[in-house]
Amino acid sequence: MEALLRWTHPEIGTVSPARFIPVAERLGLIVDIGVWVLRQACMDARRWRLSGLQVPPISVNLSPVQFRDRALAKHVAAALTEFDMDPASLCLELTEGALMDDVAHSETLMRELKALGVGLALDDFGTGYSSLSYLKLFPFDKVKIDQSFVRGIHANSQDAVIAKVVISMAHGLGLRAIAEGVETEPQCAFMRDNLCDEIQGYFFSRPVPADAMSDLLLENRCL
Repeated sequence: MEALLRWTHPEIGTVSPARFIPVAERLGLIVDIGVWVLRQACMDARRWRLSGLQVPPISVNLSPVQFRDRALAKHVAAALTEFDMDPASLCLELTEGALMDDVAHSETLMRELKALGVGLALDDFGTGYSSLSYLKLFPFDKVKIDQSFVRGIHANSQDAVIAKVVISMAHGLGLRAIAEGVETEPQCAFMRDNLCDEIQGYFFSRPVPADAMSDLLLENRCL
């Protein structure tokens, strides 16, 4: 599962995260929003567990601005404690852009997060500038194949090669590979045949509200 932030405005309707997240970053609101999302994800997981459901790990995205917050590790630790969350069941996702501004700070913060026991995933892999050096330097557990490569695996031989290389490289480094944005059976079959560890996307489910997620968990899709 991945926690997604959506906004339905009472007057203008659905507002894309591509529109409101940059505004929240510019206004200095994204740190508070990020903490709220983290706590909400942990709260939902606790509610599902208490109702007897088996809950798979949940991924939460971190904004580059949020990643620069010196109190981030404390916020994560507080949420884990408040909602009795197994750290191993929480994975924090960040992009290469979040790491570029201050490498020393990024390395220190990621070590602090790893010490808490949470997972770390490099999101949108292959779309930045220094992916290989980041995989060597930082303690990631997972690498996410960007959906731009997934989308073109059957129309573009280069995308197919890139996807295979990322999966092989991840395994060689002891990391798990995740394909995001999988929307069709052929895309899913390609990733499965090439031993991608996790596959996510509209092929399995479109984003749903937390209450509707309970119905999906009842189907034991995580097994």
